[in-house]
Amino acid sequence: MTLRRSGLVWVGACVLLSCGGSEAPPDNAPPVSYPTLGSIERLDPRLDAIVPADAVLEVLSEGHDWIEGPVWVPALQSVLYSDIPENAIYRWQDGEPVTLWLRPAGYTGEVPREGESGSNGLALDTQGRLILAQHGDRRIARLMAPWDAPEPNFETLAGAFEGMRFNSPNDVAPRRNGDLYFTDPPYGLEGGNEPKELDFQGVYRLSASGVLTLLVDDLSRPNGIAFSPDQSILYVANSDGQNQPVVMAYDVQPDGSLANARVFYESWGDGMAVDQQGNVYVTGPGGGVLIINAGGEHLGSLVTGQRVSNAAFGNDGSTLYITADSNLLRIRLNVRGAGF
Repeated sequence: MTLRRSGLVWVGACVLLSCGGSEAPPDNAPPVSYPTLGSIERLDPRLDAIVPADAVLEVLSEGHDWIEGPVWVPALQSVLYSDIPENAIYRWQDGEPVTLWLRPAGYTGEVPREGESGSNGLALDTQGRLILAQHGDRRIARLMAPWDAPEPNFETLAGAFEGMRFNSPNDVAPRRNGDLYFTDPPYGLEGGNEPKELDFQGVYRLSASGVLTLLVDDLSRPNGIAFSPDQSILYVANSDGQNQPVVMAYDVQPDGSLANARVFYESWGDGMAVDQQGNVYVTGPGGGVLIINAGGEHLGSLVTGQRVSNAAFGNDGSTLYITADSNLLRIRLNVRGAGF
């Protein structure tokens, strides 16, 4: 991944870019207008039922390093997202300046290390607690601090497979029964000072009872992971655009295992989100977000012109938040995310 460092700048006025509308913050203060960027590529008329004709990509914050893993937190009425090189999590709330919410977020050791140290994918478990895929600590962890007083107090949920440390857990998809499914590519080790202990990149299931199972070991760079609305299908995006550019689909069996591996869409991908109609939002290709229906048809794209890492639905479910290089974006849609 290409990373760049710059000072954090909150975007709260229309500067340099065209402006789009925004809803009023909860306290009924005057609405904030945010700059917009990019465009909507409409390849199929069916996209109109998903993306409104007047939809725009709003820039909510900018000036980060490389951001990832957005998650909507109802308890905070905010979006949390990772800045991986900064080993930090930031909080954005409508009408408020973006704030540093937690540091360290992915590497808690005292010895400086290279590589990508921060948290990557973030998610909420069935009890509404924050789950983190931590690059630097090479584990799936749960934040043990309260929302209103965040501090780096983590519980390790999974840190090794058969006695060998993970590469660098990347993204996590909770299941309604309490299971956690996650990917483990080696991105956090690039240039790092730890040895790679596993000779594959895995997709795992951590059951609600704490049993860890390797599900997939034949993907070169398993990255984004998401369930279909009824959670009968697991999607995994492989972020290897050269050797294995695929988004895979697997049938989830009653015991939580996977079967019937198949290519869902022939493209590399980074993060993913899914709406209630089963449309899959694949981030990364073409400098934007591909919108692919449940049948594997590419209906159109949200074109940002930037490398897009991930996306997640928030608010009432009809707002899609997007992490794009150094910027946090959002777009209002006609559909709601799965789980809302």
